Amino acid sequence: MADAKVIPFGEEPRTKRRPRRSPGPGRTKRAAPLTPVPVPRTEPDGGRPAEEPGSPVAGPPEQENGWERKVAHGLNFLRRRITGDYEVDDFGFDKELTDQVIMSALRPFYEKYFRVEVRGIENIPEKGAALVVANHSGTLPVDGLMMQVAVHDHHPAGRHLRMLAADLVFMLPGINELSRKLGHTLACAEDAQQLLERGEVVGVMPEGFKGIGKPFSERYKLQRFGRGGFVSTALRAGAPIVPCSIVGAEEIYPMVGNSRTVARLFGFPYFPLTPTWPWLGPLGLVPLPTKWTIQFGEPIPTDGYPAEAADDPMLMFNLTDQVRETIQHTLYKLLVQRRSVFF
Repeated sequence: MADAKVIPFGEEPRTKRRPRRSPGPGRTKRAAPLTPVPVPRTEPDGGRPAEEPGSPVAGPPEQENGWERKVAHGLNFLRRRITGDYEVDDFGFDKELTDQVIMSALRPFYEKYFRVEVRGIENIPEKGAALVVANHSGTLPVDGLMMQVAVHDHHPAGRHLRMLAADLVFMLPGINELSRKLGHTLACAEDAQQLLERGEVVGVMPEGFKGIGKPFSERYKLQRFGRGGFVSTALRAGAPIVPCSIVGAEEIYPMVGNSRTVARLFGFPYFPLTPTWPWLGPLGLVPLPTKWTIQFGEPIPTDGYPAEAADDPMLMFNLTDQVRETIQHTLYKLLVQRRSVFF
């Protein structure tokens, strides 16, 4: 008996190959080996990868590269936050965090929920200092945030509005840090003047808690504008005053009552009672989806006054009254033009 040859399982004999047969009925043809896909080369200037001439794979490069850029940008942003490779100014303003995160979080409320319409944004100068003075309302200070988004998203130069906030804002844990990152600073003459001298756009709401905490029956009736400190600050810096009128914020939390006992207990200037708060618990904090209009009026120049004008009480009174009357008149005009609170 001849010696048997050992053939490894699954292999063909080296000396003798079976003839290749064409696939007959019921047989499946073996797939051809895969051809490597050419890798797109990258342009020297770091732009979009270019396709090789005659490449069999075209695909939608805009969509794919768009997602790739977003992911790469997000990872780069996280790396800088973790390593501390970012900048903040003397007031704690974090421009990168504001642009990339905070504005992105506020924008859906601005565009979809309140459907804000902006008018007169060109009245804010493209460069240099300006003081934006607006009415204040809505029980919670949502109007200031929406005004910041309006300036950031609609101004041709994409400027940032640096809001002056009450001291209560900087006493609340968490809110304090977030407000600083967003560019808010204490509502005092020193901070405001320093920002204006740097050429920033500063926002102030002189009504303060008197405006934001007024009852619903007094909606769109401006409260006292204080002693005109914002006018003195604008005069010292030579910055124009831009009146701003906001319609729609009064109705997001209709304040029908005020529990002064609870307010004194927690140290708040007021404790609002609305048709939903506190009766519905956390659901009562959801604002009503009103339709907003933010109109920036024509700037009032201050650079033509002498240096000692900032100490003239009569001049400050007249300018303060002029700004207040301009805002009040514009509010009445916008209310007449408004078709509905919600549409």
